[in-house]
Amino acid sequence: MLFMAIVSTGSAESIAVASIAAYDIYRTYINPDATGNDIMRVSRYVVVGYGGCMGVLAIVLHQIGLNLGWVYLFMGIIIGSAVIPLWNLMTWKDASATGAILAAWSGMILALITWFIAASAMHGAITIGTLGDQYVMLAANVVAIGSSGCIHYIHSKMNPQNYDWQSMADIQLLDADNSGLSDEDLDPAKLEEAKAWIGRVGWGFTILIVVLWPVLSTPAGVFTKDYFSFWVFIAILWGITASFVIIVLPIYESRESIYMVCDGIFGTHLHAPMAQAEATKLVAEKEVEMSEEKA
Repeated sequence: MLFMAIVSTGSAESIAVASIAAYDIYRTYINPDATGNDIMRVSRYVVVGYGGCMGVLAIVLHQIGLNLGWVYLFMGIIIGSAVIPLWNLMTWKDASATGAILAAWSGMILALITWFIAASAMHGAITIGTLGDQYVMLAANVVAIGSSGCIHYIHSKMNPQNYDWQSMADIQLLDADNSGLSDEDLDPAKLEEAKAWIGRVGWGFTILIVVLWPVLSTPAGVFTKDYFSFWVFIAILWGITASFVIIVLPIYESRESIYMVCDGIFGTHLHAPMAQAEATKLVAEKEVEMSEEKA
């Protein structure tokens, strides 16, 4: 599980950095007329470069004695202050852009101050060991998330952005590629419905994990062997269920594409006739693109 978590996190970070470099830097400031192939090429360069840098950084951190747990909790201190401002920017029309920047930086600075003060107050010294204490890390992470949220909320109430989302809606896809998107996917009413569902599920899950689950375990006090066994069983069951959903659901959602690939390789007829026609059209378009690139 730890290996899968590390690999998936590293993959997501690599893609995120590559997207920022390709779209927000290369396309915005260097080559505004960049095509999809240009973006793909830059993204690949960045993934390789970023991966190499992270490998070197990992070796350095290992040599100075910082383990994965220490670095993982430290990440919350550094980037945790951006969580609530980013959420507000994506879901709240009055969220202030200036306030988000101010909140992210202020929250990080306050978290770093709290981190050093907590280490000194609880252990009498500031060392790698005392800074890595879980309670010290917890205090700094809570300050990072909480303070930035408060700062951004107050600033946005004083200086509301009143954003109409139009500039976001006007973002054009590269090469006008809408493959995989139906008219329903772009319907504002459908998107509002999806946003409401995400809010309900997100808040519900947060309350369950952060509030209800700890409250339910409080009456047990110090866990007995049987109670701890039950706790471990629930954790394992949760992991198995999550693994099943993570593995099976993407396969189910991509079943049409899988059918299309099988039809193309084995000559079967698993795909719907209309979808097969669409697939044939996509393949023809790709062949034309490849011919143009070679030319």
